[in-house]
Amino acid sequence: MTMTYDNDQVRRQDRLLDESSAMDLLRRAEWGVLSMRDADGAPYGVPVNYVWDGNHSIYIHCAPEGRKLRCLGQDARVSFCVVGQVNLLPAKFTTEYESIVLTGRAVQHLEEEEKRQALALLLDKLSPDDAAIGMKYAAASFHRVEILRIDIDAWSGKCKRVAAAD
Repeated sequence: MTMTYDNDQVRRQDRLLDESSAMDLLRRAEWGVLSMRDADGAPYGVPVNYVWDGNHSIYIHCAPEGRKLRCLGQDARVSFCVVGQVNLLPAKFTTEYESIVLTGRAVQHLEEEEKRQALALLLDKLSPDDAAIGMKYAAASFHRVEILRIDIDAWSGKCKRVAAAD
């Protein structure tokens, strides 16, 4: 499986984020918005912490039940949006930003070993100074945690940078 970096559908071709910069953003950003739809087709989006595995998937931890899992049980297709650095420029009536949007499929009910590896990745990213303690906590609450894997099909990146005034 490969994830295809495809900026062809980005309207503002002058604002493309190159693939290397997009990978850096996917690696370092702390959160994104997971969007899906429920059984009635209504949209549902929720901000979540995540970690990229460095290949073609991201992992998200959540409770073992809830609206998100019900939605994904009906339709595993998702969109995930990450916004990196943002700089509001009120006097110029604009905003500098960097973002990526990916599409993929959510996989639930992972094997225990993959769940443990995903938790280790999340801890290494989000709590690197406390990862050892975090793994002990994760082991004690493992039965209360669901890990979702989002297998990325396609993704794109966009940014806006404003030149400094002379």
